Amino acid sequence: MNHANTIPARARPSGLVLRLAVGLTCVAMLAGCSTIKGWFSGKNKDRSAEPSELTEFAPSAKVAKLWSANAGKGEGLLGARQAPAIADGRVYAAAVKGGVRAFDLQSGAKVWTYDSDLSLSGGPGAADGVVAVGSLEGDVIALDAATGAEKWRAKVVNEVIAAPAVGQGLVIVHSNDGRVTAFDAASGERRWFWNHEMPLLTVRGNDAPSLGPGYAFVGNDDGTVTALSLADGRELWTQVIGQPDGRTELERMADVDGTPVLDGAILYASSFKRQTLAIEAPSGRPIWARDSGGLGRVGVASDRVVVTDPDGIVWALDKASGSALWSQPAMTRRSLTAPAVQGDYAVVGDYDGYLHWLKLDTGELAARTRASRDALRATPVVVDGILVVQDTDGDISAYQVQ
Repeated sequence: MNHANTIPARARPSGLVLRLAVGLTCVAMLAGCSTIKGWFSGKNKDRSAEPSELTEFAPSAKVAKLWSANAGKGEGLLGARQAPAIADGRVYAAAVKGGVRAFDLQSGAKVWTYDSDLSLSGGPGAADGVVAVGSLEGDVIALDAATGAEKWRAKVVNEVIAAPAVGQGLVIVHSNDGRVTAFDAASGERRWFWNHEMPLLTVRGNDAPSLGPGYAFVGNDDGTVTALSLADGRELWTQVIGQPDGRTELERMADVDGTPVLDGAILYASSFKRQTLAIEAPSGRPIWARDSGGLGRVGVASDRVVVTDPDGIVWALDKASGSALWSQPAMTRRSLTAPAVQGDYAVVGDYDGYLHWLKLDTGELAARTRASRDALRATPVVVDGILVVQDTDGDISAYQVQ
């Protein structure tokens, strides 16, 4: 079934919707792509737009690398922000070339490999004994989480570069044309789909829906978040996170490209327009809004949320009011990932393969390690105190704060 939006959308011009590649985003933002240093030459270099140099500090936390592994050929410049999924003591990772692999969370030992000739750009998502991945060709594949055996295969009409959401008997796929499709997790039968009007120009990429009891929460490219009924795909509410205003299409980009994060009954979402909202999930009622935020997910701790803005400044916001508790500008223009929360620390990765641990209470730098020589674009994943990160070349590593 196809449901109309409850918020009026601008008419879309004829022809293909333009998708802004990551490279163009870096040019527009003058942020830290790995090649940015080569854009400046001559004696009078303007270094104001270069990535911040890393400064020395006295570490207050000790980080241990537990293991490393390879998932296959990484995403490179696809803009997929391909990340592993962790469920039931295993790490599941997909590769553009190389299929899907499962590793033990504690040791990194390989458990199984699913080989595929498809470009598996989206995923994996994992829950309830199912691992689901999507491809650049619009394929959706469900695997048995225990063995890696293929359970079923389906198709959507556009590329899938976001991880499917798995849960409550469904596999929910957010394809790159804005459509959300629900498949039966056991059989692969399509249950419903929902379309959302696309803006003329958007940032390359999207992220997985977030699941709540009976709900799917979807971040949209026009700066909104929508709640859908898991029973039939019916739109329950839509809330604006970032208002798409400005004189040009570039200025109007307001994508919510990070998975909305559900914490109890409160949903947190952030937008390319630097807006972060706390929303009452059942009703869609805004609780607070703050002019700090960016493309990625929101990191959620016990009393605060953490966001990364497009300039590479990390912010901690009070959960109850949204007021800023601290900001950390030491990594500006380093194309930071969205933050993850690991114990008493917020963790972000950067374009040069470094991971940075910040104290949650003060924002001070606590530890740093180089996970890779390649960029880290995907949000690190933390389960059972172990942080796992995947670089753009398909390498995975796991860390623990001691």
